[in-house]
This record gives sequence, C-alpha cells and structure tokens, in this order.
Amino acid sequence: MSHLRRGFTLIELLVVIAIIGVLVGLLLPAVQKVREAAARMKCGNNLKQMGLALHNYQAAQGYFPSGYAASLPYTNGENDTAPGWSWATYILPFMEHDNLYRQFDLTQPIQNYSGIRTTIPMYVCPSDIMPDSGVRVTDQFGSTICLAAPSSYAACCGGDETDVSDPTGLGIYYRNSKTKITDILDGTSQTIMIGERACSNSLGIWAGAVNNGIIQRGPLNKNPGTSTGNAPCLVLAHCNLINTQGDADGGLDDFSSQHPGGANILFADGSVHFVRSVPSRNPDGTYSADGLILQALGTRARGEIVPGDWVN
Repeated sequence: MSHLRRGFTLIELLVVIAIIGVLVGLLLPAVQKVREAAARMKCGNNLKQMGLALHNYQAAQGYFPSGYAASLPYTNGENDTAPGWSWATYILPFMEHDNLYRQFDLTQPIQNYSGIRTTIPMYVCPSDIMPDSGVRVTDQFGSTICLAAPSSYAACCGGDETDVSDPTGLGIYYRNSKTKITDILDGTSQTIMIGERACSNSLGIWAGAVNNGIIQRGPLNKNPGTSTGNAPCLVLAHCNLINTQGDADGGLDDFSSQHPGGANILFADGSVHFVRSVPSRNPDGTYSADGLILQALGTRARGEIVPGDWVN
C-alpha cells in the first residue's frame, strides 16, 4: 500500500512568506528602538566621563579648561586662534589618554601633530555618523590645513547672545576661558557645560580651533544654504537651537544629535540630561518659550529662572 506525500501548494507557501514578512516588519522597529536606547545610554555615559574629567581638571588647576587656548591677540576669532588646543585636549590625561596628551606641545599649533588624527571613543556618539577617514579641516578657500579625528560633542560658550568666535562668552567655555566653580552663579545644576553636536550635522573635531580653519556641514545637515563656520566652531557651540533644520547658518554652532527628539547634555554638576529638541524660533522670528529656557541654561551668571520640570 503506497502513501502519497502532500507538499505545500503555491498559495500556502505565499501565505507563510507573507506571515513571516509581517512578523519581521513588526520585529525590526522594536530591535531598532532597543539599539537606539542602548546608543543613547552609551552617549550619556560618554558625557558623564567627560564631566568627571572636567571636574578632576578643575580640582587640579582651580578652574575648568579653556574652550580653546589662543596666544595671538584677538582680532576676529578666525585667523587668530593659534595654537588653538581645546577643552577636550586638556582633559585627555583624566580620560586615560595621558600618552597621547604627552605627544603634544600645547604652545605649538594643532596642525603640527599627527596625534590629532587619533579617534577618542568617548568623543564619539554611537548614533552619530563619522567620516571614514577623519575630518579634513580646510581654510575658507578649500585648501587642506590638517586631518583630524571627529567629535560628536561641543562645549557651551553661552546663549544666542554669545557667538562662538567672540573674545569672551557668558557660558563656561570660550576663548582662553578659565571659569571657576564659584563663577557659576546660576547654579551648577542649571548651567550647561558640554552638549551633543552631531558630526553628521557639523564636522567638528576634538583637538581644537585650527587657525584659519572652518567647520563644514556634515552629510545629514538639512538646513538651507551652504554656509560654513569659523575655527572656534570646530569645538564650541551656543545654546540657541537643538536639532534645527531651518537655520540659515546651517545650525553649525548649535547642539544636535541623531537621537530622536533631542540631545544629551552635560551640566556643570556632572549630571547628564536628555534635552528635547528646540528646532526653530516662532514664526515671527521671536524666541520660543523653550528657546528662552535653553538660552538661560547656556549662561553661567545671569540669574535666569529655569522651570524645574523642563529638563528630563
């Protein structure tokens, strides 16, 4: 007696494939959410490590490191930034990169040293998109000055009243700043130190403000125009907008991230908070309520009152 084996019909096979496709479609967003949650947590931990390093530097020196160090007389904040070494360079010994730090003579220009091409894992957000071969820092005419490792983070020089290229600033970090804890009169829990500034939006570096250098747009910058930023913008940002896609200057000097809905921000007390996006001003050009609060958090001693529930 023979037994016939019945296989799948074409219709049954198509149904199974369709069911599998639906299940995969349901599963992928969940996997992506888990990955992004882990990346956001890792990014926050990067900032916490920077906070510890900055406070250890402050304990050793009596003040926080400069936004960037310049020995030339100030003229315009563009071609007077040498040697240019940044806050991120000065804290390398406190982030287990003392050997790299010892390669540099901080009285000499940044571009003299190949060590600036070294990628520092804690200066890279895992959600960000990094250039494969580092950042090519050019002058305004497109001539290459140096190749440097990228950074997903920038120091806060103040609110919108302070430009990154100003000689001073109302924030903690600016040209030759040496801010002390006692200078932060608004309170350390109400003052921003460092924030995300996605390299995919603004091609920043950790080494410093390369003299005559400019910052260029990253591959995911969706702001209008073709503007670039000057040398201090390579390592500094101000509190104006977060994750803007409508800023005429490209949002190069603003905080940004590849996290949905906001960016991780380090405050002067060492805490890290996820601050929601402030993508634009009001339609009439005035500052939004969120924009005014963000600006208040960027200054160190203006006496603004910040709602306690605004920061996550």
